[in-house]
Amino acid sequence: MRSRTSSDLPGRCQRCWIRTEFCICPHLPTVSTRTKVLMVRHERESWKSTGTARVAGLALPNLEFVDFDDDPAGVNARLPDLEGAAMLFPSEAPAPWPGQLSTLVVIDGTWRQTRRMVTKLPRLHGLPRLQLDTPPARVLRLRDTTFDEGRSTLEALAEALGRLEGPQVAEPLLRLHADFVERVLKARGVYEQKREAFERTFWRPLS
Repeated sequence: MRSRTSSDLPGRCQRCWIRTEFCICPHLPTVSTRTKVLMVRHERESWKSTGTARVAGLALPNLEFVDFDDDPAGVNARLPDLEGAAMLFPSEAPAPWPGQLSTLVVIDGTWRQTRRMVTKLPRLHGLPRLQLDTPPARVLRLRDTTFDEGRSTLEALAEALGRLEGPQVAEPLLRLHADFVERVLKARGVYEQKREAFERTFWRPLS
């Protein structure tokens, strides 16, 4: 897997970063939300063609990125007004899901990166923490997860917005995730191989 991807590589769409014959841009939904999404993204994620947060940003007009870099104090100062916000992040004592929310803060990175990011950004410390349940079923992803609650950022965001606003928001984002994964794997020529391996691993007979 490429650790860093340049958006101007020949043969790639400069918007979605997928090879042009598999470009997802004509199929992107526009998902309008009343909830603003603040995506605090580790800078290394902004380089990756597998980053689902970037694809979420193409579909959600009400999403804003703040990239976390080597100057945490500067990043902390760039965070917008967080009054009435909550953060999607695991907690031993998660807050109850509200009926409505002004801003949903989502942290994008590896588990190790996200913990460090939250620690280094004091303006996030007082936010209520919202937590998702274990997903009902496993899905094919570009990056494997080692724990049952693991999701891609786009999946987690879709489920969170679904809790806040309903299935009319969640469903197109979950379909986008599945489409994105399929197109990236087909562009690499490994889709059938990955799908068959996934089905062998996670298929269970109906009880």
